[in-house]
This record gives sequence, C-alpha cells and structure tokens, in this order.
Amino acid sequence: MKTLLMMRHAKSSWKEKDLKDHKRPLSKRGKRNAPQMGELVKEKELLPQLILSSDAVRARQTAELFAEASGYTGEIKYLDDFYMAEADEYLDELNKVPDDLERVMIIGHNPGLESLLPMLTNRVESLPTAAVAYLNLPIESWKKLNKKTRAELIEIWRPKELEG
Repeated sequence: MKTLLMMRHAKSSWKEKDLKDHKRPLSKRGKRNAPQMGELVKEKELLPQLILSSDAVRARQTAELFAEASGYTGEIKYLDDFYMAEADEYLDELNKVPDDLERVMIIGHNPGLESLLPMLTNRVESLPTAAVAYLNLPIESWKKLNKKTRAELIEIWRPKELEG
C-alpha cells in the first residue's frame, strides 16, 4: 500500500501583468494557505518522504512554505514536466519513485491534477488552490501505478473549508 498526497499550488499573484505564467509568484493568500496546509499534514501525521513539484515559481514557493511549516526536511524535486502537466505526466514521474518510499506528495497545476484525481478514484472533485487530496493506492510498487489503479480517496482538505 502506498500513499499519495496531491496538492495544487497555492494562489498566485496577477499583480505583474507582463510576467510570464511560469514566473508568477504566490499572492498574500497563497503565502498564508501553503503553510496552513503544511501544518495540517503534519498534524495528521502524513508527512511525505518525497515531494515532487512543478518548477513554476508559484509551485516552488508552495513547496518551500509547505515544507517549512510541516517540518519536512527531505528532498523537494522540481520538475519542468509538472508545469501544466496532464495526468499521464504525473503518473510517469510517480512510476520512477523508489519502492522504499511509502508516502509521496506531488505539487502541480490544474487541469492536470483535477484529471488525475478521477482517473485514480472514479470521483470528480474540485482542487482549488492549495487543496490537498489524500489517497491510498493499492500497490506495492510505484511502477505499478497506472490509469487502471483504483485508489481510495480518504480526504480532501481545501483552505476555505478549513477557515470555517
């Protein structure tokens, strides 16, 4: 059994209109929500053993703020392939994860994450910015993760719902 945490990057800023999409930083709300989700994952005792993140600025900042708030000290691997990735690209990267790792987090973008979630769970759910989905995967090896894998969606945490 493996555990996958899927996180959409936190809210990005649109203040600098001329900035390329890949370079957009987090907004004030994003800088508040990313560590909030890190604290939540720590509280739930679900700290990942590896974080795979898009290399876009907003995703990098999300990963760093999440890691700092959660106490995560492991590797954060930044991947160009996760920038605007489709579901298959997330699966391809997860297939490369060493099998001694039980819990992995991916930090990426929509629509890719919102298409990966129903592919694995048969459930259509929204993943707003900074949302984290917690999935149990019925696999012993990351190499066996594919479109036919039927994961169990344990929970989705969305920042707005946590704020009450």
